[in-house]
Amino acid sequence: MVRYSVTTLAIALSITTAAPAAASEKGWNDAGSIARDALVVAAFGVPAVQGDWDGVLQAGGSIAASAGVTYGLKEAFPERRPDGSDDKSFPSGHTSMSFAAAATLQNRYGWEIGVPAQIVAAFVGLSRVEAKKHHVHDVLVGAAIGEASGFLITRKAGDRVQVFPWGDTKGGGVAVTMRF
Repeated sequence: MVRYSVTTLAIALSITTAAPAAASEKGWNDAGSIARDALVVAAFGVPAVQGDWDGVLQAGGSIAASAGVTYGLKEAFPERRPDGSDDKSFPSGHTSMSFAAAATLQNRYGWEIGVPAQIVAAFVGLSRVEAKKHHVHDVLVGAAIGEASGFLITRKAGDRVQVFPWGDTKGGGVAVTMRF
């Protein structure tokens, strides 16, 4: 079903990881941005190619939720970047979006595409530290945000049972739906 995508994703990502060979901060920054973009395109593209429009919507929801939480935290907790360029270091947006895309692919289609995607997402986090754009804790929190959004919003393709956690200011719970 999606097995051909694993090979394609692995080849594209191995090319991306070769970019920072010069070990410059710009090389790491560029490679991380390319890898992030490749993951986001894969998160939308894999389901779109298969006509899996629920998967496209879930990828959009996962990535949007991750971005929303990340940028809200950037405003709430300003932190200077290691390169001193601004105070938007915490948490890493590149990393949160990459892990949201990777977690969406893994949760929807399984480990065969999920493992390579997770490796690429980890590379994005490494690239942000090496490019001096983020501290290690920025990347770790970004990864946690992305993983949480990807796994909470995305369901396995073809699942007949869905579990949706919910919450508001007055309480929370879990809704379970079943298709017969």
